[in-house]
Amino acid sequence: MRKLTTFFCLLLAAIGGGVTARMLTAVPGEAPVSASPGAAIAQSAADSALPLANAALPAQVVGGATMPSLAPMLEKVTPAVVNIYTKQVVRVRNPMAEFFGGGRFPQERVQQSLGSGVIVDATRGLILTNNHVVEGADAVSVTLSDGRTFEAQPIGSDADTDVAVIQIKATGLTALPLADTNTMRVGDFVVAVGNPFGLGQTVTSGIVSAVGRSGLTGFGYQNFIQTDASINPGNSGGALVNLRGELIGINAASFNPQGSAAGNIGLGFAIPANLAREVMRQLMAYGEVRRGSLGLDSADIKPDPSKQLTLNNFRGAMVTRVYNGTAAALAGIKPGDIITQANGQRIDSAESLHNLEGLLPVGQPIALQLLRDGKTLTVQTTLKAQAKEIDGASLDPRLSGATFSELPESYRQQGVRGVVVSKVARGSRAEKSELAAGDLVLAINRRGVEDMNAFRAQLGQGNARLVLVLQRGGQQGELEIR
Repeated sequence: MRKLTTFFCLLLAAIGGGVTARMLTAVPGEAPVSASPGAAIAQSAADSALPLANAALPAQVVGGATMPSLAPMLEKVTPAVVNIYTKQVVRVRNPMAEFFGGGRFPQERVQQSLGSGVIVDATRGLILTNNHVVEGADAVSVTLSDGRTFEAQPIGSDADTDVAVIQIKATGLTALPLADTNTMRVGDFVVAVGNPFGLGQTVTSGIVSAVGRSGLTGFGYQNFIQTDASINPGNSGGALVNLRGELIGINAASFNPQGSAAGNIGLGFAIPANLAREVMRQLMAYGEVRRGSLGLDSADIKPDPSKQLTLNNFRGAMVTRVYNGTAAALAGIKPGDIITQANGQRIDSAESLHNLEGLLPVGQPIALQLLRDGKTLTVQTTLKAQAKEIDGASLDPRLSGATFSELPESYRQQGVRGVVVSKVARGSRAEKSELAAGDLVLAINRRGVEDMNAFRAQLGQGNARLVLVLQRGGQQGELEIR
């Protein structure tokens, strides 16, 4: 009993510190526009905000005594967390049926999966969830905490941040306000709400154990909240809330080297509400996420035996190439510069710079701290638009009929580099050269292709001979384009 009393005292003391949060109704650097769907979402969330707790944990009276309890807060939160069920029709071959004369016609099999979601706009029935919860689904249904079930319509999704928006047409909904996660700190108490293993709505609690977590294999752009509140299969897309009942994150994944069957080991990850808000704003406004680009290549810093070895020798991203007309070129960044900070955030590697770059929208001002010839410099620039797809004919007539796209960010996290052939028109010059949709372009004339910037730069050199190094399926080879 003494340990329990001590815990509640510490909890009350922590909350009594008066950590504040504010509701965001506009994206920094952009003027609010009342007609913008994204702005309306933020305003709707602000209008339905829950009262902020000042200095005490919600309490309830038990046996005449007032006891700390999360129940009053959860009574307001749980109606906004929904269960999501999806169905996908998959065409499969049945070798046994073919053997017994069933023919080679593919058969259909229905795959079902489950997850969670969070209502963030009660008026329009808008729900935030994970992209991987609804990706590829032919039908999505949403069950509310009161037992009502509705068919949902997809609004938009972004695989690189694993955020999706769906919509239901229903009345009497409850929405969660979104907190400003820039004020969140390690040690803050949090509660996760979701539908683990399809058991139904479940609540777990814990603390924020890390912020800005990245480097997880198989994910896209990463800026996760790490928590020890139990997150299990089915929790994906559910809510991570603070003690005021504000949404601070969308639960996305848990980590266990031995798999989910081995149990939860206290490593769960959630997408911060600020990031989810911005992705949702762009999905509602444009139908896609428009990311900015610095327009440079970088590499990790290699140890220099001639210098005294300190930890700082290995931190930063060394610029290896700057592309003409890009944000980096306009800022005066040069090859050999070492980027150590971006908007006040420490840059430890080339991957951390790329990750931060991908999380910022087009037009976002960015301040970079550089090391050049042993001196510290600060430069200002604004991220420029980054094309997701490009017509091959605009780069080289021999590529007419082919469309090229950036690789999904999850591939980059696994060490894959290059660009992908997303489309090849029938009868086109590219098809006659035997280029096919799905081919991964690794190099041009045996010079490696890092990304779309490098791809465009190399094709702009007027190559007399054009040989692409491709990966198709599990094989690699060269293909000369004529």
